Amino acid sequence: MTVRKYLILLAVTVFGASGDVCLARGMRDFGAVSSSNWRQLLTAFLNPWVIVGICLLILFFCSYLTALSWADLTYVLPATAVSYVLMALLAKIFLHENVTLEHWLGVGLITIGVGFVATGPSLTVPARHPRQESESAATRVVSQKSTRSEV
Repeated sequence: MTVRKYLILLAVTVFGASGDVCLARGMRDFGAVSSSNWRQLLTAFLNPWVIVGICLLILFFCSYLTALSWADLTYVLPATAVSYVLMALLAKIFLHENVTLEHWLGVGLITIGVGFVATGPSLTVPARHPRQESESAATRVVSQKSTRSEV
């Protein structure tokens, strides 16, 4: 795997965890959503933390799509499992959440478990997009015509 691909996986991890933490911070300002205040939920989009969280999650989504363009979901998702550790760490540092020993052990077990899954190949079946197939067929036809005209 190339350095670029590792950077994409790192981006998925960092943007996802950071975006979720920013959203959590913004929603703390808003308070609990209930049937009595659900109409005001749109005002949460004006909170700077929520705006930053949404922007980070858009970056997460773009990097996630990029990773899925060259690898299977069953590889990408486990390869970014370190985001669980990062998210718990960021929540502890920035949100002052109480992360118990049991919580850390659970996060560690999840990360180790998905780490076993991540040891497989990044692309199990090399699939060709139907558009690529038709383009390569068109290229073969053009090259055959040019070969005939040269003869």
